[in-house]
Amino acid sequence: MIWNRVDEIVSCGIEKAVYPGAVVLVGKGTEVLYKNTYGFIAVDDNTPTTFETVYDIASMSKVVATTSAIMILVSRGELSLWDTLGDFFDVPESKKGISIFHLLTHTSGMQPYSEAWRELKGRELLKSIIDLEPETVPMEKINYSCLNFITLMAIVEKVTSVKFDEFCSQQIFEPLGMNSTTYLPKSLDHVAPTSEREGKILRGLPDDELAYYLGGVSGNAGVFSSVEDLFKFVSSLMYARLVPSRVFETFISETVSIGESKRHLGWMAPARGSSAGDMLGEEAFGHTGFTGTSIWVDPLTGLFVIMLSNRTNISRRDTMPQIQQIRRRLHNLVFGSLG
Repeated sequence: MIWNRVDEIVSCGIEKAVYPGAVVLVGKGTEVLYKNTYGFIAVDDNTPTTFETVYDIASMSKVVATTSAIMILVSRGELSLWDTLGDFFDVPESKKGISIFHLLTHTSGMQPYSEAWRELKGRELLKSIIDLEPETVPMEKINYSCLNFITLMAIVEKVTSVKFDEFCSQQIFEPLGMNSTTYLPKSLDHVAPTSEREGKILRGLPDDELAYYLGGVSGNAGVFSSVEDLFKFVSSLMYARLVPSRVFETFISETVSIGESKRHLGWMAPARGSSAGDMLGEEAFGHTGFTGTSIWVDPLTGLFVIMLSNRTNISRRDTMPQIQQIRRRLHNLVFGSLG
């Protein structure tokens, strides 16, 4: 039975100390085909994981929050994909022509990350990212960058005059009934901890350094969510409950290819050797999170897989290759058997 094999693959990650626990959901459209919980919420906490366990979804925030916010504003006519940074901010000449399209597809030419968090915090850190000169001109290459999505957050705040976390709660999480999804969760009862920073285990604060030192709210990371909420999120996208289907289809059907790299608007596209596995076509979309989280969706069949874990509670570096292997095995099994 396929579900026994799913359990074996995910449980292997606990046995090999890749993560202390995990939650998996396989869905199709609005139907849950299978879901299960594994292990515990932390290395030193024997509380079992549940379907209510809330995980730091790290870079999955780029799609659950930021890409969704941009889609909403595009659908309302408040933003165009070809609006540029020069339309919103006083930026260096080399950045004025960078468009929202470039930011969403990681073709802006911006650096992957910034170490400015070591010296700057809050709005000063954000300003340093907005002011930072790009490495290359737009569309020269696809260079995955957290700075792109921090910049998109700043654009959302500029256009709406609403704090980014409030906008996401009011326009995305609350309307979809994602009651456990938030930045900076007030209750830590169900929150799975991640790594250590400044002498304390992070619980309810982002594992990502930029998101952490921006104050916990960022366009690149910082969202906390549960598998049940993410099921609602994926289903709502496919059935046009968040934005009109024409808008969503633009974001997932548009594919930028430069060399071996491919991107949708905001979303990852399957690439050779990626965690998506080998059974998905280029129309599939998904995203991963550094903490051990992922979503992959096949829009042709409506089939999708959500996996949440907190691998960084064990190690930020040592467990990365193993979680990639587990994801590939899981996705190859599910999409290969049911797709």
